Amino acid sequence: MKKRIGVLVSGRGTNLQAIIDACEKGEIPAEVVLVISNKKDAYALERAKRHNIPALFISHKAFPNREEFEKALIAELDKREVDLVCLAGFMRILSPYFVNHYRGRIMNIHPALLPAFKGLYGEKVHEAVLASGAKFTGCSVHFVTEDVDSGPIILQRVVEVKDDDTVETLAERVLKEEHQAYKEAIKLFCEDRLAIVGNRVIRKRE
Repeated sequence: MKKRIGVLVSGRGTNLQAIIDACEKGEIPAEVVLVISNKKDAYALERAKRHNIPALFISHKAFPNREEFEKALIAELDKREVDLVCLAGFMRILSPYFVNHYRGRIMNIHPALLPAFKGLYGEKVHEAVLASGAKFTGCSVHFVTEDVDSGPIILQRVVEVKDDDTVETLAERVLKEEHQAYKEAIKLFCEDRLAIVGNRVIRKRE
């Protein structure tokens, strides 16, 4: 039976597109049943609509506090009985209330090799990588916990930092790996092959 995925996103949604495509091709035994953005003009909403996936704009500014906003998100996700929540460039820090509701069932992707460069996002990550002189970077898919970018790491993919890299060229190569990494992590989850032990993720054999 296919798993049901809900995706939270704030921007272009290229990782969302990779997930949708993988589901439609049968690479992942799942289907995206809901996409929610807190940004009205997020292109990710258009991507969802093109695939006939319910797409909702829920503004965090319309609620008196974070908990009320998250209650609205949970109501929509639970209405569709999602098995997994994927953050794909969702630019809001989630509270323990939300995380506990989906503990062990919520993933995020970070454009660096955690635990390095925690708490940064977008171009800021790649700027920091280049400034540090690191020779390798990459991306990490992890389960979400109360602490930002600190949850159990599911998998990582490595990207070499070239001497002539700019923020843009590095970001482009990392993004390609993000698309592959997220698909692989979701596939493992949907096949019930991931076990959280402490702060580690153990991959079960097929």
